[in-house]
Amino acid sequence: MLKIGVIGAGHLGKIHIKQIKEIPAYQLIGFFDTDAAVCQAVSAELQVKAFASMDELIKAVDVVDIVVPTIYHFDCATAAIKQSKHVFIEKPLAGTVAEAKSLVSLANEANIKAQVGHVERFNPAFLAVSDKCDQPMFIEAHRLAQFNPRGTDVSVVLDLMIHDLDIILSIVKSDVKRISASGVAIVSETPDIANARIEFDNGCVANLTASRISLKNMRKIRMFQKDAYISVDMLSHKTEVVKIKDVAADAPLDPFSMTIEVGKDKKRKQIYLEQPAIVANNAIRMELSTFADSIMNNQPTRVTIEDGAKALEVAYKVIEKINFLQTA
Repeated sequence: MLKIGVIGAGHLGKIHIKQIKEIPAYQLIGFFDTDAAVCQAVSAELQVKAFASMDELIKAVDVVDIVVPTIYHFDCATAAIKQSKHVFIEKPLAGTVAEAKSLVSLANEANIKAQVGHVERFNPAFLAVSDKCDQPMFIEAHRLAQFNPRGTDVSVVLDLMIHDLDIILSIVKSDVKRISASGVAIVSETPDIANARIEFDNGCVANLTASRISLKNMRKIRMFQKDAYISVDMLSHKTEVVKIKDVAADAPLDPFSMTIEVGKDKKRKQIYLEQPAIVANNAIRMELSTFADSIMNNQPTRVTIEDGAKALEVAYKVIEKINFLQTA
């Protein structure tokens, strides 16, 4: 059993504490928060020990779960890694690309396990189709949210779009070639709505839109690849896979599928629908549980610290493009 402690007991930190208590691989030792009132309230509500200092907590555990505002990720993770503790770090990995790269180096040097909390990798709808994403060539992602003051300390790119950036980077096995983007700050000091077009070396193009000022919530990704269209609704946990296959001229027609003739030679193709089985899960519990498995079995983490750094680097390139347009 792994001894684990949580740094940060805000909205998301409390959720992590509750989920950790349900994971047999962990022994929850306690938590630390800089707000004494929060420590008292959470300790009483969840019956978990509140430590007097971060350093005291780190010394008492094998694993540190970092759920503090992004600007503090680097300092908390550095302190834990330097004491050879395994670290789970909420997304985004760090406040800057330089900090992210430094954490990657520290983690590799210390030979510890590190995972970044890109929780959408564990969304049951995405898990149902992840093995069917075979070199998509066009991707469209929409992540729209109703306004919530929590998270407005950073751009919508780092708050919301980074989820889809991570998913797309995990699917497209190619380097980024070109990025163009635009965004508008409406209710906060940083962009609240943004659009980015990312072109990859292999020809794939991804078009992403993120907004935190929408009237309704939406989290959808659509992927187009050779002979297939894949739609993933991250919010309602629904998927749709439309496939096309060649049909011999003399083959009997499937009454439940659509058959078309294409090209000069009138080749017959059959369009059919697949609905992959979706296994319900708690995504946060699953990401924390798989992290424990990685540690105990000495296997790579599902979302590596390198993955987190890469997603952050692309996110900042998107932000740079937006800032360039605003100052031009």
